[in-house]
Amino acid sequence: MGLLLLTVQAHTRSLKPPTCVLEDGIASCREVEGGKAVMLFAGLYLVALGVGGIKGSLAPHGAEQYDETTQLGRKQRSAFFNYYVFCLSCGALIAVTFVVWIEDNKGWQWGFGISTATILLSIPIFLLGSPFYRNKIPTGSPITTIFKVLTAAIFNTCKSKNSSNAVTEVHSSPTCSNERRDEGNSNVKEKVPSQKPTEDIKFLNRALRNNPAYPIAQCTVKEVEEVKIVVKIFPIFMSTIMLNCCLAQLSTFSVQQAATMNTKLGSLKVPPASLPVFPVIFILILAPVYNHVIIPFARKVTKTEMGITHLQRIGTGLILSIVAMAVAALVEIKRKRVAVNSGLVNSSEPLPITFLWVALQYLFLGSADLFTLAGMMEFFFTDAPLGMRSLATSLSWASLAMGYYFSTVLVSIVNNITSTYRHTPWLFGSNLNHYHLERFYWLMCILGGLNFLHFLFWATRYKYRSTGP
Repeated sequence: MGLLLLTVQAHTRSLKPPTCVLEDGIASCREVEGGKAVMLFAGLYLVALGVGGIKGSLAPHGAEQYDETTQLGRKQRSAFFNYYVFCLSCGALIAVTFVVWIEDNKGWQWGFGISTATILLSIPIFLLGSPFYRNKIPTGSPITTIFKVLTAAIFNTCKSKNSSNAVTEVHSSPTCSNERRDEGNSNVKEKVPSQKPTEDIKFLNRALRNNPAYPIAQCTVKEVEEVKIVVKIFPIFMSTIMLNCCLAQLSTFSVQQAATMNTKLGSLKVPPASLPVFPVIFILILAPVYNHVIIPFARKVTKTEMGITHLQRIGTGLILSIVAMAVAALVEIKRKRVAVNSGLVNSSEPLPITFLWVALQYLFLGSADLFTLAGMMEFFFTDAPLGMRSLATSLSWASLAMGYYFSTVLVSIVNNITSTYRHTPWLFGSNLNHYHLERFYWLMCILGGLNFLHFLFWATRYKYRSTGP
């Protein structure tokens, strides 16, 4: 629906935003208003809502198709996450090449129209596999369980300051058995805690009371232990936000950098909007190599089933993102030096330096994206309780959204601070040559290093939970 609204608006002249006017070589554009703004933002938010729903459910749905009680099934599931990212990159490759070319040469309505037609075509293709899918039957909201346990723990703490009353005798119940079969998949067994709560995160144990003031707040040991698992993986989730903040530079400052450079490849002029094709290509190459070369080699060396653990994979991505920011800073220093030496600091002419220099940072960020995204999804899926897997896997995309938002906030903070103390914001103005972009990249590099130390603190203390037999 969102893409359809955008297609209609881009096609209908009366619904389009006001045309930009060139004044002294600078485009002057008016903000969209009234019903046009409502239609535009309604389309954008519907697209965001739909994409969030698809990405949040498609990965766990695909992973559920594999039998995790066997070693082969777990290996196939790991390969699925790699090729899931591979397929996302295939779509991105088409988007930043063919669709961008169509929009630049034929019009935005054609680009939106192609995207709309593709989504419509995917629906019957997905439905064709319905008879063969292994579906998990929903058994309640995991968010409700999380809030119930947290609320009960806080309430019981406030009600009774005597810690001896926080946890009393716990009655056994069917939900507190040592092993439970997933209701929607009889072949998957989940090991759940015994009737006695663990000593980790003792505060949550206070949610266990035999006679709570409100019966609806009655919590079982199983529910408390599941919430503990979610709490334990939350710091890992927080550690990945900074990486996605670095990835946000791919579609912002990196594109602006390349737009000031020579974007010709022989007789072909590459549109700046197509520059994200580089990390996409790197992912398309690296994903099969990782799955068929790196992982088998790591399994032989470590003599373990995974070869490379999920947290090691995430950590590798974080390191690559730090390297990418350092490379980006060095490339920006070189670009500005060329602008000064060629006397084009205040000119809008392309600098005599190829845009392929920017591809270096795309190489490292693309590799970081593959390592971290696939690692995050598999980590959240395998270590989350069965009833919370879809929610936990969605944290990967929540991290992406928060990283992009944090990037915007960080730019605003940097501009406010630098304008206060230096009277000239680092990242403001119409001429990129007057920016202090290299300083911003060095700042990102430092923040990435601190974030990696934060990740190491939690990763070295994390204990994986086993879902195998």
